[in-house]
Amino acid sequence: MKIIRGIANIKNQISQCVLTLGNFDGVHLGHQQLINHLITQGKRLNLPTVVMLFEPQPLEFFCPDNAPSRLTSFQEKVILIEKLGIDYIIAIPFNQTFAKMSADDFIQDWLINKLQAKYIAIGDDFRFGSERKGDINLLEHYAQTYGFAVESIPTFVFDHLRVSSTAVRKALSNNDFQLAHCLLGRNYAIAGRVIHGNALARQLGFPTANIHLHRKKPALQGVYLVKVKNSCSQQSYHGIANIGIRPTIEGKKAILEVNLFDFSGDLYGQYLDVTFVKKLRDEKKFNSLTELKEQITQDVCTAKKISAQLTN
Repeated sequence: MKIIRGIANIKNQISQCVLTLGNFDGVHLGHQQLINHLITQGKRLNLPTVVMLFEPQPLEFFCPDNAPSRLTSFQEKVILIEKLGIDYIIAIPFNQTFAKMSADDFIQDWLINKLQAKYIAIGDDFRFGSERKGDINLLEHYAQTYGFAVESIPTFVFDHLRVSSTAVRKALSNNDFQLAHCLLGRNYAIAGRVIHGNALARQLGFPTANIHLHRKKPALQGVYLVKVKNSCSQQSYHGIANIGIRPTIEGKKAILEVNLFDFSGDLYGQYLDVTFVKKLRDEKKFNSLTELKEQITQDVCTAKKISAQLTN
């Protein structure tokens, strides 16, 4: 799979394609159904498959302080979409210029002239263009004139529940990881490379692997029992994770900190996949580092008990 950043960088890389576009936050079962359908059409027409993503996601651009929490970073989306078998991802910077583009110009200039899309699939609730005026009806109008096919894919439903990024966020906020799994088709996880932290956790006796979240607002907050897979060594561990701003040390930016049980070694620069198993408590501000250390000791004890029960 190839990533093209910005429409200007397409050049001669793509001439005719089948296309879908959207946010694809979470790459849940509904997204997977849409992408799999696109791949089927690509094989039928013998054309490359293209997924167009927007970064930041539109609501993160228009309402940065009130945008929904983010399920997947751009990099996580790329990994999940690549596994499905897509040929190209076009990552479009969502900026003021793009936000002002009319739906008609977007279709005419980008989808028809630059991408030469012969088949376009979108979710049944997808809107695009300035003031969200573009929809399936507008695409069908152009399709009749320019000879490409358009299809609106019905929303995927699980147990009478509409599968959506919003539904996944709600399941996670309710700590219903089983429902989140059913909506995603996999366990909810956050993946990332281990970065250097302030070494405070190590000083407290609980060394952590710190992972940058690459999102302003994560979908989870608090302390969790987690299962961690090292993508480099392929080894798996249980551990405890804190996801949040670390208010005790006046933190400002959310980060994921993971303490692996029965592990000693250097993880810097390695890629970890952190699956959330059970929430232990909310993040809170402690009056002292001593109080924080006592709470972490208790959290680790609780998590190990749950881990032992799950293993048995």
